[in-house]
Amino acid sequence: MKKQILLFASVVLSTFVMAQTKTSVGIRAGISSSTLKGDAVSSLQNVLNFSNGAITTNSNTGFFAGATLSIPVNEMFSVEPALYYSQKGYQLNGSLTVKGAEFLSANAEAKLTSHYIDLPVVLKANISGFQIFAGPQISYLAKADLRTTAGALGFNIVNTTTDATDQFNQWDAGFTGGIGYKLSNGINITAAYDHGLSKVNSGKSLEAYNRAFKVGIGMQF
Repeated sequence: MKKQILLFASVVLSTFVMAQTKTSVGIRAGISSSTLKGDAVSSLQNVLNFSNGAITTNSNTGFFAGATLSIPVNEMFSVEPALYYSQKGYQLNGSLTVKGAEFLSANAEAKLTSHYIDLPVVLKANISGFQIFAGPQISYLAKADLRTTAGALGFNIVNTTTDATDQFNQWDAGFTGGIGYKLSNGINITAAYDHGLSKVNSGKSLEAYNRAFKVGIGMQF
């Protein structure tokens, strides 16, 4: 992983050194829908199928925000490094209803929220405002919180938040890509998909990877 990070950093540095035209700075923020995928998650889902819907998995809704730097290569293509704060994660939801006594229903939720610093470097094509982009991404896990809640009869019985950072790898390598549209005033709208390639758990014994869809709005100055 250290070699990957050094190689990635050298590519970013080379991009700045080789840039011969004026660069522009931008900001972007939006919402994300993230989850975990892999053999470990599939096995868990197979187990949950026996619960007849009493326990379900859901994506985690979060947000991202950060700054971008657009380095033109020619009239159509540009290289865009960016630095984002990004929330990712996963959810488990459970419910139990006693027939004839629905007021006794209990609900539980386990929500993993991972706080990442994402550093993507994408090659972007701009065709009359329509944009297509893709490239590698390195992510650093700043913190991971696991919130557990449970309730019955309208009362919260359990509501705890645990620091789970040490259960996950600090670094994640992957790629990102998507589409967008840039207006003449610099405002742009993007939709992107992040595909993690590194196992997220610290022991690397489980096949689980970050996946996320992002929709954002930005401004290029």
